[in-house]
Amino acid sequence: MSQYTVAVIVGSLRQASFNRQLAHAMAKMLPAHVQFDFVNIGDLPLYNEEADGHEVQAVQQFREAVRGADAVLFLTPEYNRSIPGVLKNALDQGSRPYGQSVWAGKPAAVLGMSVGAIGTALAQQHLRNVLAYLDMPTLPQPEMFLQAKADFFTADGDVGASSQAFLQKFVDQFVAWIAQHA
Repeated sequence: MSQYTVAVIVGSLRQASFNRQLAHAMAKMLPAHVQFDFVNIGDLPLYNEEADGHEVQAVQQFREAVRGADAVLFLTPEYNRSIPGVLKNALDQGSRPYGQSVWAGKPAAVLGMSVGAIGTALAQQHLRNVLAYLDMPTLPQPEMFLQAKADFFTADGDVGASSQAFLQKFVDQFVAWIAQHA
């Protein structure tokens, strides 16, 4: 069985964000042959085409982390019914210079958690549009529009019993997606 590394990109900079907690809980649900590599996007400068060819170290490290991964998992909050600017900036940094995108062909999955009743449905749809342009085959089902509720996470950071099977199905489908596309 092949070993897979998944670059995990959390679209929130807040250390205690629901989406970061979700990513860490999901890491505990992975089979032994899959590992998460949490990729920092908070140190990336705003994309500026004039920097192409002489990027700062944070951009170089970011691109290398994504380039070295077999797949990418995006966890996005929803800001003003779309993806956060920091996530869009990371997507732009990884897609440039033109013709040197680190995203092309990498299998991906999208999910997110929010306090709102529809979770991050609109942000995920916007993100899926960008990923389609970036040529990332993105897991179509199951979709995950998660609402943050008091019992979603246990005291030790795991997914609560009422959501465990639902999220495990997503993890299993994503692992199969990676195997199919990597």
